[in-house]
Amino acid sequence: MRILHSIDSVNTIGGGPIEALTQISIVSQKYGHTIEIVSLDDPDSSWVKGCRFKCHAMGPSMGKYGYTPRLVPWLSKQRQQYDAVIVHGLWQYSSFAVWCALHGTNTPYYVFAHGMLDPWFKRTYPLKHLKKWLYWPWGEYRVLRDANAVLFTCESERKLARQSFWFYRCNELVVNFGTAAPPNEPVEQRNAFLAEFPGLHDKRCLLFLGRLHVKKGPDLVIRAFAKILDTLDAGRTENLHLIMAGPDEDPYAQSLHRLAGQLGLKERITWTGMLKGRLKWGAFRVADAFVLPSHQENFGIAVAEALACGVPVLISNQVNIWYEIQRADAGYVASDDESGCELLLWRWLESDGETWAQMSRNASQLFAEKFDVEINAQSLISTMKDSALQSS
Repeated sequence: MRILHSIDSVNTIGGGPIEALTQISIVSQKYGHTIEIVSLDDPDSSWVKGCRFKCHAMGPSMGKYGYTPRLVPWLSKQRQQYDAVIVHGLWQYSSFAVWCALHGTNTPYYVFAHGMLDPWFKRTYPLKHLKKWLYWPWGEYRVLRDANAVLFTCESERKLARQSFWFYRCNELVVNFGTAAPPNEPVEQRNAFLAEFPGLHDKRCLLFLGRLHVKKGPDLVIRAFAKILDTLDAGRTENLHLIMAGPDEDPYAQSLHRLAGQLGLKERITWTGMLKGRLKWGAFRVADAFVLPSHQENFGIAVAEALACGVPVLISNQVNIWYEIQRADAGYVASDDESGCELLLWRWLESDGETWAQMSRNASQLFAEKFDVEINAQSLISTMKDSALQSS
C-alpha cells in the first residue's frame, strides 16, 4: 500500500503521536509499503530535514492551530498517489484539511485520535473545552463522521471518547497498538547508561520516563518517593534511587527540581534529560520498576517499552491499558493521586524476589503477545484493507 500520514509536526519532542507514527511506519516500510508524511512544519526546520521518511512540510503555519493555505490544494492534487491517508491527532489543521480535501472522494482516510477525545481534558480544562465545543460541530465532528474508521488503541479509549461531546458519530475500530522491541543488547545498553550515570551502580532504581508534564503525574512520584523514604528505616532505603528521565527545561519541569530540593531528595534523584537510543533502553535495563501515575494516558508507549524490557510497571488506573496490565499480572495499578502512588511504591517494595521475577516474565510475555509493533503494524494494514473493501 501507498500510505500518507498527516500530522501536525514530525518534531520528536512532541512525543506520543509522532512516536506512534514512526514505529508503525518502520514496520510497514519493512514489509514493502510506501510511507510518506505531510505535516504543518516549516520545511526548513531541522526535524523535517532529519525525518527518516519522505516529509511534505506545508508550513510555515499560523498560530497554534497550524493553518497553512498550501495543505488542502496539495492534498486534493496528490490524493490519488495514495491508497490511504492516516490522520494522527485532532484539534489541528492537519486533521480538518484532510476532511476538506478527501471527504466525498474515493481516497479513504482513517483517524488515530491518540487519546485526544478523553473526557479528562473536558474536566481539567473547561474553558478550553468550551472553545472546542464552538469548533466541534463544523470541524472535528465532520472529520470523525466521514472517516472510513476512527482507530482506538484499546477498548477503554473507545468508550471514553464517547463522553466528551454528545454530538458524536463515527465508525469506531479498536486496533492493536504497540511499539518496537529494543535491540537485543541488554548488557551493552545497561553499561552505556551506567557509564553516563556512574552513581547508579548498585542502586535499586525506580524509573519515570516521559514528558515532565502535569498530566503524567511526576509530582506524585516525587512526593510519594519522599514519603517512603521518611517512613522506612535507613537500612531499607539506603539503595533506593529515583530516575527522572525526560526534557526538563520548561517552567513546570523546573518546579519539579525545586520540589525535590524542598523534600530533601537532591541526592536521591537523577535527572537525565531526554534519553534516546541506547541510553533510553539502558535506563529501562537499570530500572527495577517503571512508574507512571498519569491522570490521563491514552496508551503510554513508555509503558509498553518497559514491558518489552521485562520491567514491571506501576501505573494509575487512568492509563488506558491498565486492565491489560492488571490481568496479565505485569505490574500494579492504583488511583492517580498521592495516596495511590504511595500504594504503588509500597507494593513494589514489599514484593518478594520471586514475585517480582514472575512479574518480569509476565511483562515480557504481555509485550510479545499484545504490544509488539511488528504484529500490530501488520494488523493495522489488514484493518485498512478490510475497511476499504467493506465501504467500496
